[in-house]
Amino acid sequence: MKGTILVILFFALGCIVGFSADINFDIHSVSMIILYALMFQVGLSIGSNKSLKSLIASLKLSALCVPLGTVIGTLVFSALASLVLTKWSVFDCMAVGSGFAYYSLSSILITQFKEPTVGIQLATELGTIALLANIFREMMALVGAPVITKLFGGSGLVSAAGVNSMDVLLPSITRYSGKDIIPIAILHGILIDMSVPIFVSFFCSL
Repeated sequence: MKGTILVILFFALGCIVGFSADINFDIHSVSMIILYALMFQVGLSIGSNKSLKSLIASLKLSALCVPLGTVIGTLVFSALASLVLTKWSVFDCMAVGSGFAYYSLSSILITQFKEPTVGIQLATELGTIALLANIFREMMALVGAPVITKLFGGSGLVSAAGVNSMDVLLPSITRYSGKDIIPIAILHGILIDMSVPIFVSFFCSL
């Protein structure tokens, strides 16, 4: 929760500074450097997991149903959101949903990928929607953990957590669903984490 609040505060600060100050440096180049750093961090976090091989070996093939269900469910409901958000295409909405609660990476990716086709203003707007939507997903999973678990079981909470099932939401998942689901939650988080750049770039290109 503290990290989410800090992200929102820094985002608000950036908006204030950008509105009030005369920015002369190349913002596109700076954001690309940040993007590369984030992609490096994703690879670093996955590659540094020493127990990844043993974790995968201990799981059954059926464990893949959870991340698969997360992807399918998220993309289906993201597509349906385009019926309400008529300003954005179905693929734009699916690109936003493809963040799977990874708000920092998805918002930057969407802004960068959409800028050449829709311009900086609309790209930034869609990136902001991705930031807020994925922050909201994380907060809803965090606050609603007991209710989600009661209604949909431990796998439902893992799915709702998105990429955060392996870190931020793991204590809540363990508390309400038991320790047996920890391997599935970690594997789910890793696979969803790896899928974010792939899905976001794909839907932004359509």
